[in-house]
Amino acid sequence: MAAHFLLSSKARNLSLAQVMRLSDAEAYETFKAIRWSENDGQPICPRCGSVTVYEYRTRRIYKCKGCGSQFSLTTGTIFASRKLAIRDLLAAIAIFVNGAKGHSALQLSRDLDVQYRTAFVLAHKLREAMGATVQNRNLSGDVEIDGAFFGGYIKQENRKEDRKDRRLKENQNGKRRAVVVMRQRKGSTVPMVFDDEGDALSAIYARVQPNSTIYADEAPCWDALHAVYKTKRINHSVAFKDKDACTNQAESFFSRLRRAEIGTHHKISGRYLHCYANEMAWREDNRRVANGDLYRLATAAALAHPVSKVWKGYWQRSAA
Repeated sequence: MAAHFLLSSKARNLSLAQVMRLSDAEAYETFKAIRWSENDGQPICPRCGSVTVYEYRTRRIYKCKGCGSQFSLTTGTIFASRKLAIRDLLAAIAIFVNGAKGHSALQLSRDLDVQYRTAFVLAHKLREAMGATVQNRNLSGDVEIDGAFFGGYIKQENRKEDRKDRRLKENQNGKRRAVVVMRQRKGSTVPMVFDDEGDALSAIYARVQPNSTIYADEAPCWDALHAVYKTKRINHSVAFKDKDACTNQAESFFSRLRRAEIGTHHKISGRYLHCYANEMAWREDNRRVANGDLYRLATAAALAHPVSKVWKGYWQRSAA
């Protein structure tokens, strides 16, 4: 019997020890090569795009000869205004991508010996960068659609006669939200978060090309899809698969997200549910990619992403 990909040697081409052994200069050059890979690692002005740039001898600051602006290695990226050393950022990315079901902020804070708040914001910045690569996609061909609810745990009453059916809407606490996933077979995964599955129809129409084939379960909210797409349905109370009619790949995404919620994070706030959903979509799409390649993909995504409007100065605002 063939070993699972994560158990094979092909899944491992990077170790954390390699990253932590980098000198400050080597870490800086690694970051530099990834950020400006299109210019062979040579700096490009983030303001005007000029390649006529020189570096100060006294500190690692660049100045553009075209517009006269000064910038650093992380200016204009999601790591702007950083306090962590470059090597610590690379180590954080390596640790983060190694978690097949995610990596909690508490564990990351212990790994890096930083405050929980620092690790929390850093992890969410990485999720935002990953999500940007996931959300800007349109799907076509064979596309599976499914929804599942996450968050909003309601504790059972002690006595049996006092317990309520937590599946009923009137017994919910309002915090439970639906993640609806659109997954192209042999293609990309795009998740979105709504109050209810039926609210996803307009997003599906916008993301899935009209000539596509939709695969969905028996939920009545998907009936409207028949008017726009060729649609194949599967009744899960009867079978999980009928020939090619199934939502198994969508369920695979939900399995990863559920394991992350239960086993890694233990609780996911509805406020940030879309962040975790995007992260798991990125991990699901790259599940057959070696960890060293994931490390480079995540680093490139973070350095290509602009300054975060949500997470820059997060703890200095009311969110604290």
